[in-house]
This record gives sequence, C-alpha cells and structure tokens, in this order.
Amino acid sequence: MAASADNTGAGTRPWPQLLALVFGAVYLLVGIVGFFVTGFDHFADNSQHEMLLFFMINPLHNIVHILIGVAGLVLARTLAGARTYGWLLAVGYAAVFIYGLIAVGKDWDFLNINAADNVLHIATALIGLVIALAPVRTAVSSRTRA
Repeated sequence: MAASADNTGAGTRPWPQLLALVFGAVYLLVGIVGFFVTGFDHFADNSQHEMLLFFMINPLHNIVHILIGVAGLVLARTLAGARTYGWLLAVGYAAVFIYGLIAVGKDWDFLNINAADNVLHIATALIGLVIALAPVRTAVSSRTRA
C-alpha cells in the first residue's frame, strides 16, 4: 500500500490523526453511555440534574457528544481531516466554554452544563488547538539526505 501525502510513509498515522481518532472514539462512547443515564425524555431539560461522573448531561448533550465523536472518527482518516477536526474542537468548545460561563445554573441552559463541563470544554478546546497546529515530524528517506 502506497503512503499518502498525509501520512509519514511509515504505514502509521501521524499523532494528530491518532489523537483525533481517540477523542472521537471517547466522545462517541460518552454520548452513547450518556443515554443509559438520561434515557430519551426531558430532551433539552436542565431540571433533572442527571450526571455522568462529575458532568451534568441531558439527551441533547448526549447527541452533541455523539456528533463530535463521529466527526472525529471520520475526519481522523487523513492528517488534513484531523487538523480540521482540531479546529472544530478548538472553536466549537471555546464557544461552548463561553456559553457555559454564562449559562451554568440558569433555567435556559439547554445543554445542562456545570462547572466540571466548563473545565472539560476548555481543555478540549486546547487539545483541538494542539491537533490543529502542532508540527508533525515527517519521515526522510536515506536518498534525500545529504
């Protein structure tokens, strides 16, 4: 199998692709497990205070996690896709972090966010920046060395 331009040529994925794949898988799993906690009623409600570990969730929040997870799994197929996923995480979760700073404890908080979610969201935004911007070492063949 020939190596693509998005790959290191070693037959393995560059680490931003692996990180995007791992984050995608984790978010997909969290979204699915979330439905075992919340069920499907009270879709965008924050009155139930249902928790997964330290994080408040509702069915809408679970769907967002599933969508983020699927996007990570799909976009991790190429380095360019992983970089795009990193930007989506960085911008999207920075926006959700700001939303969470304003919405925590409010009646209109349709994602049912708490302080622990805010910490996770800003950490995810930072990881997104790492995926999007961090350099990747490429393989150099012995023929191209001087």
